[in-house]
Amino acid sequence: MSRLWSRFGARTAAVALLSVGVAGGFYLGEDRQTQQHGLTAQVGLEVDQAEYAYQRDRQADHRLESAKQRAAEYQAKLRAAEAAKEAAERAKEAEAAAASRKKAREAAAVTKPYDGPIPSSCEEYSGNRKIGCAIMLDAGFGIDQFPCLDKLWTKESGWNHKAYNEGSGAYGIPQALPGSKMGSVADDWKTNPATQIKWGLGYIEGRYDDPCGAWQHSKSTGWY
Repeated sequence: MSRLWSRFGARTAAVALLSVGVAGGFYLGEDRQTQQHGLTAQVGLEVDQAEYAYQRDRQADHRLESAKQRAAEYQAKLRAAEAAKEAAERAKEAEAAAASRKKAREAAAVTKPYDGPIPSSCEEYSGNRKIGCAIMLDAGFGIDQFPCLDKLWTKESGWNHKAYNEGSGAYGIPQALPGSKMGSVADDWKTNPATQIKWGLGYIEGRYDDPCGAWQHSKSTGWY
C-alpha cells in the first residue's frame, strides 16, 4: 500500500508541476515558451515512466501471489494423496487380516477332531477328569481342548492313575512309557494323578501343541 501511495504521490506531483508550467507559459517570451515545452515533455515522460513502473510492480505482485497459491494447492494435493495411500494400505491390511481369520476358522471347522458340545466349566466333571480339566486350564489351554483330552486319555487309560499296560510297560493316566519319566515332575508319579496329568500335558504340548492335536494323531495312527 505504501508503494502504491508513493507512485500516486509522484504522479500527482508531476501533474501539478506540469500544470504550473503551462499556466506560467502565458507570461513567458518565445524562448521561455520553447523551454516550457521541453519541460512539459520531460515531465510527461517522467509521468509515463512512473506509471509503467507502477504497473510493472503490480504485475510482479500478482505473479508472486499466484505462485504462492499454486504452491499451496500443490502441497494440499500431496497431503491428500498421502492420506489416501495410507487409508488404502490400512484397508488392505484389514482385508488380509479378515481373510486370515476366516481361513483359520474354516480350517478349524474342517479338522475338528471331535464332535459334541464344549463344557462351560470343569464343574461338569468329577474325579481325575475334574483335576485334569483344572490343570489343563492352568497350563494355558482353553476349555475347548478338554473334550479332546478326555477322549484321548479315556482311550489310553480310562483316567485311571494306576493303569498299567503289561505288554508295553506304559503307566498312569497318560500311559507314559516308561512310567518313570513322570518322575521329572514329582516323585509321587505312581500314585498322584495331578503329577501324571502335568507330565502328560507337557508331553502333549511338546509334540502336538495341544490336546486336540494329540487326539487327531491318535485317531489316525492309534497312538500318540
